[in-house]
Amino acid sequence: MNVLYIGNEKDIIENAVTMCMDTYSRISLSCFSRPQKALDRIMTDGTDIALIDMDTPGIKGIGLAEKIKKTRPKVTVILLASSESYAIEAFRVHVSGYLLKPLSPERLAAELEYFIAEKCPDTSPLVTVRTFDGFDVFVNGSVITFPRSKAKELLAYLIDRQGASASRKVIAGALWEDDDYSRSRQKYLDSIIRSLRSTLLEYGIDSILEMDKGALRICPEKIDCDAYRFFNGDTEAIQAYRGEYMSEYSWASTSESYMDRLKNQSL
Repeated sequence: MNVLYIGNEKDIIENAVTMCMDTYSRISLSCFSRPQKALDRIMTDGTDIALIDMDTPGIKGIGLAEKIKKTRPKVTVILLASSESYAIEAFRVHVSGYLLKPLSPERLAAELEYFIAEKCPDTSPLVTVRTFDGFDVFVNGSVITFPRSKAKELLAYLIDRQGASASRKVIAGALWEDDDYSRSRQKYLDSIIRSLRSTLLEYGIDSILEMDKGALRICPEKIDCDAYRFFNGDTEAIQAYRGEYMSEYSWASTSESYMDRLKNQSL
């Protein structure tokens, strides 16, 4: 995502773009004080958004916006002005935005993210998780193959926790159902975690797993899970549940019992 700014308030623009990077990491910014140099850049690179400061001496913003839209119609042009006096003319040349100054970096960042979102539609893989009966994970409709069964079980356990973090010791206690958290067991678990992360990365969905200070959690908002829809009261998911939840894992029996009670209450 390439953002180009024409004006003299470089610091505000840089701060706003930096804030946008919290959501959209791949953003580059080019700043110009001379319109012709800015036009030359737009003609030669893939500028996505052009910000034009109407109050900058020597810059005729409407004419510049018109040139950009005629030669590069797909570029989003946003005008920054201290009054509404140019607004009607601005929209005559089909600019995408007209923002009144003074603009704080926070407000400008919020406006920029709106336009960036339009340019960058969400193309993240669709992650679907099936927990009723057996456990499987699908990416864009294709089932994931896990080289190590314990790595698959680890993911299942984290999904069962619905976003709650789990330390390595807690995970080991669930996956092996004993209190023997020895050094060798810890090293084995670390290899399982590496295998899981490698598999998720291979399928392009590594963002669904978070690690912080040794603890792991799943990001519920990044997956479509039948159990999550069940707990949210989704009628279709409730009807689809037949009394078996991740049946291959003994630790899942607690959640299964709870789901049984909820299903009976809904009848």
